[in-house]
Amino acid sequence: MPTASRLAPLLPFLVLMACGPADKGPGADSLEVDRATMDARVRPSIYVPVKLTTDLAVLTEAERAMLPLMIQAAQVMDSLFWEEAWGRPDSLPLRHPSPELRSFFSMNYGPWDRLAGDRPFVDGVGPKPQGARFYPADMTAGEFEAWNDSTKKSHYTMVRRDARGGLVAIPYHRYFEMPVQRTASLLEQAAALAGDEGLKRYLKQRAQALRTDDYQASDLAWMDMRSNRIDLIIGPIETYEDQLFGYKASHEAYVLVKDLEWTRRLERFAKLLPGLQRGLPVPDAYKKEKPGSDGQLGAYDVIYYAGACNAGGKTIAVNLPNDEAIQLRKGTRRLQLKNAMRAKFDQILLPIAGVLVAEEQRGHVTFDAFFQNTMFHEVAHGLGIKNTINSKGTVREALLDEAAALEEGKADILGLYMVEQLREKGEITEGELMDNYVTFLAGIFRSVRFGASSAHGRANMLRFNFFQEAGAFQRDAATGTYRVVAERMRQAIRDLGALILTLQGDGDLQGVQELMAGKGNIGGELQADLDRLKKADIPVDVVFGQGMEVLGLDGQH
Repeated sequence: MPTASRLAPLLPFLVLMACGPADKGPGADSLEVDRATMDARVRPSIYVPVKLTTDLAVLTEAERAMLPLMIQAAQVMDSLFWEEAWGRPDSLPLRHPSPELRSFFSMNYGPWDRLAGDRPFVDGVGPKPQGARFYPADMTAGEFEAWNDSTKKSHYTMVRRDARGGLVAIPYHRYFEMPVQRTASLLEQAAALAGDEGLKRYLKQRAQALRTDDYQASDLAWMDMRSNRIDLIIGPIETYEDQLFGYKASHEAYVLVKDLEWTRRLERFAKLLPGLQRGLPVPDAYKKEKPGSDGQLGAYDVIYYAGACNAGGKTIAVNLPNDEAIQLRKGTRRLQLKNAMRAKFDQILLPIAGVLVAEEQRGHVTFDAFFQNTMFHEVAHGLGIKNTINSKGTVREALLDEAAALEEGKADILGLYMVEQLREKGEITEGELMDNYVTFLAGIFRSVRFGASSAHGRANMLRFNFFQEAGAFQRDAATGTYRVVAERMRQAIRDLGALILTLQGDGDLQGVQELMAGKGNIGGELQADLDRLKKADIPVDVVFGQGMEVLGLDGQH
């Protein structure tokens, strides 16, 4: 379990980040901490420790030699995310006498509990800034909108004040210049060892992208990789941390080892996307785009998480790149993080089902169904529409900070729709559809415990409330358990899928805001049921023991 010692490797990089303009943001250099008022809010025990390992014997000597370089590069990304989310992991966690607080601070990348609606667990810090540290703490939305700057909405600029107090956009590669150069050098060293030409080309181009903030060429190179056995996702990628506008991308990294057997099982599904797009339950205008069918599905063991993906609830699958032009041209790569997924299934999902799923349906909660639901959630990001049908720009541009939550809701629903369709076509034969439905229900209980402040959390609440109102889930008051009603489930999937696709295609920001206000929250009855999981000591998520020592690579440099 991480403690303050986890932060020690970051400090040299944080010193280097002093090259950025002086802007304290929400740091905590002189907080007074009252341990007696804080202990109830400090909850490291909600995370169950899991070691990230895999069989490295399947790798070549050169590939094993690349892993320490990739992990070091990931650690730099971790330090940059600290800057974006909180400031520096300063003297507060290092000096505080409570190891629980130091550990919890580390897990959350700051003093706000990410799985409790960003509730502060340290007095004096105030609410978590919606814009994190991407913007000046005193900047108003009106000031930002009135500011005439062509790069202000870029995913890759930090907004700061100049000497006269005006706003200025500073490219990441300048603001984080020394850490970025360090990371690029590490990637180039790894590229020199790479035997796979696709991986070598990607690592070189990703190094250049970090130096320029131009990621398209490296994203295309990443899409073209086919025969690589190890992989590295690295850079500023997702915009979830920016809850003010949803513009700014956070730094993160995953170091991965491909599971060749499971990947072969998945490869055929990407080719089916165009046909599934044509069958979506909406008018043709909302499915006129043809999703790229050159994308890949793969199963990986993840051996290192860093930055945004390591904060609070942990990602178990990724669907990238986010560039809409690349998605339409080439599709995406959907990577299932199999070892992390298995840990969550065994240690969290099954115990939850034992408490909240009707006894006669618990046998339908299976790992194969969990894997399928998660996988097709990621595949479903490629369905629907990326550009509005009424000249409002891309869906992300039109829906602003609501775009991420609605997109996650879309992927939840259309992923299940895809499972239905593929089972009907005989493309999925393992288990039965009821396995997917009941595992989906159990998965909602797992995911809603992440809280309703994140994009994924709000998406979870949207689908739970919509489905319960539609009668797809029924609660037995006598036992406090839920069961799936299959025929109503099927119709609810179509109804919610059509609603979300229409809102996206119309770029209807007001409609999305109204939908989320009505169905994006946790009700009292559900909260009481979730509290029973807490009393049963079922963890909310996992925290990783990871790194070169865990992998047995600590002697390599």
